[in-house]
Amino acid sequence: MDDARWWQRATGYQIYPRSFQDSDGDGVGDIPGIVSRLDHLADLGVGFVWLSPVYASPMADNGYDVSDYRAIAPQFGTMADFDRLVDAARARGIGIVMDLVVNHSSNEHAWFRAARASRAAPEHQYYIWRDAGPDGGPPDDRRAAFGGPAWSWVEEIGQYYLHLFSPQQPDLNWRNPALRSEIHDMMDWWIAKGIAGFRMDVIDLIGKDVDAGLYEEGPYLHDYLREMHARVLKGRDLVTVGESWSVSLDTALLYCGRDRGELDMLFQFNHIRESWDETLGKFSPLPFDLVAFKKVMNDWQALMNRDGWNSLFLSNHDLPRQVSKYGQDGEWRVRSAKLLATVMHLMKGTPFVYQGEEIGMTNVPFDRIDQFRDLETLNAYAEQTEAGVATADFLRGARANGRDNARTPMQWTDGPQAGFTDGTPWIEVNPNHGAINVAADRADPDGIIAHYRRLIALRRDSDLVVFGTYRPFAEDHPQVMAYDRRLGDRRLAVLANFGSDPVRFDVPDAMAIRGRCAIANAGPREALEGTVTLAPWEAVAVAD
Repeated sequence: MDDARWWQRATGYQIYPRSFQDSDGDGVGDIPGIVSRLDHLADLGVGFVWLSPVYASPMADNGYDVSDYRAIAPQFGTMADFDRLVDAARARGIGIVMDLVVNHSSNEHAWFRAARASRAAPEHQYYIWRDAGPDGGPPDDRRAAFGGPAWSWVEEIGQYYLHLFSPQQPDLNWRNPALRSEIHDMMDWWIAKGIAGFRMDVIDLIGKDVDAGLYEEGPYLHDYLREMHARVLKGRDLVTVGESWSVSLDTALLYCGRDRGELDMLFQFNHIRESWDETLGKFSPLPFDLVAFKKVMNDWQALMNRDGWNSLFLSNHDLPRQVSKYGQDGEWRVRSAKLLATVMHLMKGTPFVYQGEEIGMTNVPFDRIDQFRDLETLNAYAEQTEAGVATADFLRGARANGRDNARTPMQWTDGPQAGFTDGTPWIEVNPNHGAINVAADRADPDGIIAHYRRLIALRRDSDLVVFGTYRPFAEDHPQVMAYDRRLGDRRLAVLANFGSDPVRFDVPDAMAIRGRCAIANAGPREALEGTVTLAPWEAVAVAD
């Protein structure tokens, strides 16, 4: 269709630079390493790369604590390396999308150093400060996402500052116009360097009203996003993706409705939270419930059928490996990896591939707390074991849902350190890299990479996949996911068995289709009608 935006046909690929490719043997991935692997991404067919932060940072949260928004962390390379990355990616038809981390900065940012030195400094107003509460303690009982109180005391000025994540990540005060202007100018600076857009970290938190106790999706949020759009984004051919852990079906279109003048799409996490214990959180995981999962996905597809735009993902740097979480990472690893890709990429929206997903990388079998590196995991371990949780129980939860599952090095080869580094990696390589690696998968003409390549090409070339409406079937079936896509008189039907046992399925008459097999992971089918038997982890899409 002529009015398609480039990012509607494109597939995104997230790179976690620390773990993608090390070029200098220090055990940490870097920008020159990314440049050396761009042909892998071009071969997949991805249209843009979301680059997790490479800004200057003390790395308390692996770069999500920025100390200079206009500098590159030396461990990742230089600004010249970054410029070379943008140019080399563009030459392959790939845009670079920066991770915009502006709910908070590092406590080592020059702004915060000035802010904590004097209440009279202009930068003091760039952060959120409050006097002590009536009892001399924090102004409220808000808890930080990474454990402990969300307020820290600064003796020099006799005030608390807010940090919704760690004390090393003080929240920025978006109610200050000068702070907003600094951020807008910084965004302009990166756009001038030729980037393709921004992924906006926890953007739902910037509109908070602390005194009213409104932190998530606060009253000023959409004013700030519209101001950002008008000041920086309007008229520029960029993609903008906001991250929100609090967005709901009721609020989603406030961010990305066509006429809102805010963002292009959102990362929402309702489907992720379905497998967390509501009280105990992510380190007490629940079994995967396909019916609940389908309900979330179907509801979001229904909402975005008429307005807005979906992001499609199961993996990122904060989440477990999708084949371990939603698939089967043993006997049926390859087939279930292909199934997950099929059902996600053929929905309406822009798919995002997280590094290693395209070879079916799995969760890592760490069995000691000293093997973990993630701040959230280590803090949760200290808090929960002190509260009486057994170490073995916590580690079981961390192996299922911990963020380090996604952060072990990319597995390029079966050689030492999986081809990631010539040195000692900052975090251990998954011991299964001898069997699961890019070289081995690429050598298989029917491997996972080949399947992703076909799916990405299908989206790029098919108006039906990009713009067709979405209609679910068998919504209460505990093992089968079924939907179709329609555009005019064209149709694509998708059927998937989320199970390690075969299943007989009565295809609804309204879904029945004969035609050609668009993609399959267990042998082609040219028809879906009547009663069909689906093999373990079989997924198939048929077009008429």
